[in-house]
Amino acid sequence: MLTSSFEKALVYAHRVHAGQKRKGSGIPYITHLLSVAALVLEAGGNETEAIGALLHDAVEDQGGRERLTEIKEEFGPEVAAIVEGCSDALEKPKPEWWERKRRYLAHLPEASPSVLLVSVADKLHNARCIVADYREIGEGLWSRFNTGKEGTLWYYQELTRVYRQSAKLPTALVDELERVVGEMVRQAGNK
Repeated sequence: MLTSSFEKALVYAHRVHAGQKRKGSGIPYITHLLSVAALVLEAGGNETEAIGALLHDAVEDQGGRERLTEIKEEFGPEVAAIVEGCSDALEKPKPEWWERKRRYLAHLPEASPSVLLVSVADKLHNARCIVADYREIGEGLWSRFNTGKEGTLWYYQELTRVYRQSAKLPTALVDELERVVGEMVRQAGNK
């Protein structure tokens, strides 16, 4: 059962990400946060994890450490820990892309089950969107990403490998991510 805490987090997420759109589209960013929260709940996650899913990008994209402090005060240390664990950078300016992604991948094996659940749900939704967008716009899609096709494919393949090695994740989410990333690789023409 979801309580007023979830509602409060939903309003907070909407406020923090107001006006923000998904990369390369006119789709409101809140759709991603709702999708990630839905994936978490559908996989058996609890309300704290669903709130973490709603707020998982608030620190990385909208305020850094100050935002993390605010989330801890508003939603508690467990939610803040999930959000921090799902963030690849707290500082501004952000470190270089490859450094951030390698650091994020390196921390995942030690991450809590809650962080891993929100993380895999986030990456699964992103991968689904990449595959769908590729069907619409083809190779032009890769220009949306800092490192183009090569870096994006590498990152999602590495994420899948790391998640597959974890015993702390629902197998169904990892299986789905692996299937979607496989489709992404096939679309891109990389075997």
